[in-house]
Amino acid sequence: MGEFEHKLMEDGGFCIVSYSGNTAEVVIPDVIGKGSPVTILYDDLFKGHPEITSIHIPDTVTDMGEFVFDGCTGLKSLKLPAGLENLWGYTFAGSGIEEIVLPEKLKSIPSFAFYNCRNLKRVVCNASLKKIRAHAFSGCENLTELVTGPETEISPEAFV
Repeated sequence: MGEFEHKLMEDGGFCIVSYSGNTAEVVIPDVIGKGSPVTILYDDLFKGHPEITSIHIPDTVTDMGEFVFDGCTGLKSLKLPAGLENLWGYTFAGSGIEEIVLPEKLKSIPSFAFYNCRNLKRVVCNASLKKIRAHAFSGCENLTELVTGPETEISPEAFV
């Protein structure tokens, strides 16, 4: 079983700042302490954990930092939380993700979000996604299907 370190944010939610463990299946708690929600997964949280094959992320999470899943080559799929509003750059960089569905509240995919996700084949964006930024899928050499809504603006450099 893994252990998490957390930090209380000004809004009363918690940010998970570090993870230690070596389990294949990771469960992030929905609440900490007396019921305060986990809202942020901080930079490098699961970086360098190839043994992880699944992660349960609570729907209370609204933000995911940089390099959260970097090196998680055993992680093939991931259900993102319904409350997710923001990805920071490089969130999934270097992970083993093969397919992902982006939730409704997410409005843009930042630059380098899926950098070097060499196994990524399919991305399904929500209909309300507004923008896919430059280099979002840089190094995703096996990406064959990107499903977007009619209003999604895709940067000409999204795949560079």
